[in-house]
Amino acid sequence: MKIEIITIGDEILIGQITDTNSAWMARELTQRGFDIRAVTSVGDCPDDIIRALDIAFSRADILLLTGGVGPTNDDLTKQTLCRYFGTPLIFSEEVLKQNESLFQRRKIPLNLLTRNQAYVPEAATVIPNSTGTAPFLWFGKGDKVLVSMPGVPTEMKTAMREEIIPRLEKQFRVKTYLRQMYLVTGMTESALAGHLAFFEDNLPAGFSLAYLPSGGYIRLRLSAKGEEHAAEMARQGTVLKQLLASSCISESDQKPEELLGEILREKGLMLSTAESCTGGFIAHLITTVPGASAYYKGSVVSYDNQIKEKMLRVKKETIEQVGAVSREVVEQMALHVAEEMDTTCALAVSGIMGPDGGSEEKPVGTVWIATLCGRELLSQEYHVGRGREQNIERTANLAIVQLINMMQRDPV
Repeated sequence: MKIEIITIGDEILIGQITDTNSAWMARELTQRGFDIRAVTSVGDCPDDIIRALDIAFSRADILLLTGGVGPTNDDLTKQTLCRYFGTPLIFSEEVLKQNESLFQRRKIPLNLLTRNQAYVPEAATVIPNSTGTAPFLWFGKGDKVLVSMPGVPTEMKTAMREEIIPRLEKQFRVKTYLRQMYLVTGMTESALAGHLAFFEDNLPAGFSLAYLPSGGYIRLRLSAKGEEHAAEMARQGTVLKQLLASSCISESDQKPEELLGEILREKGLMLSTAESCTGGFIAHLITTVPGASAYYKGSVVSYDNQIKEKMLRVKKETIEQVGAVSREVVEQMALHVAEEMDTTCALAVSGIMGPDGGSEEKPVGTVWIATLCGRELLSQEYHVGRGREQNIERTANLAIVQLINMMQRDPV
């Protein structure tokens, strides 16, 4: 079944907020066999919304809308849907009771604007919102469906998991989505594509290979639709894994920080980090993984050289002789943070993130990364680019991947 996702709100068009709802919905629905045909963003203009609905219904069976259903005057989706489906608003006592209960739990009075959320289109099937005040609205149009949801991500995700997706799966028949993920490091996207060109050109009908590059690594997705392809998926996956060889560090959809945490936990090891150029971003990535406290002790963010000297015991003469962005400095950072925090594993980074600060010898994007695991210490120089934000992300990912590669060789 073909789906179009439509996000509504001027704040999206002007870049005030980032549309994360579409990406989440597309990922969840694709994994369940639905076919995402288009993602559209439209402002809070009724005529523009109606034109978007007409176009979407011409190419999709299911329309999923988020946004524009709040209590304020600029939230016009509900009224626009009444106009589109030729139906009036009616008052729902069920929605009112739901909202009164929600406000009582929050210990705040129910105001008039929120009370008006109980007005719903008569032609819609109303699905209660267990986490917010705007109900979910389900419209039928012949054999097609439109579902309107709030733009609040937590409300949308709860409804999609608990109500919307189960209803869609019950009404529409979809093929099973088969996929195998591979986390690949040490190759550029173009080099990887060249390496896999013959494999990709000879994939059976119905199979596809997608390249999903991130800073410092690439996710490969081998996919097909239909249980009848299961045996062939296994065969093609085996061939692909052989072609990738040691450049594949995981056959999963895990992020590097998740994989690192899994390895540390399995080996019963503790990790500490010392960051200069990334300013704590590596620590942030590591601690986004639930349960990271079981294997991660903390970080020293030594952005200034004096902090490197005082907190990490980097020798002043070393910095003066070879500079802060050097093999010698990151090795001292890694060794000493491990000593200070009593960890078996450590990683340290120092680099020039830009856009200024580079030199002919060490241009913007020059990074040194040291990883320590047991008695093994590995230092590597990288050149990550010229954009500051991308450089920080890429450096963090490269550091985590470098430690993963060390640990997968089982040096401890």
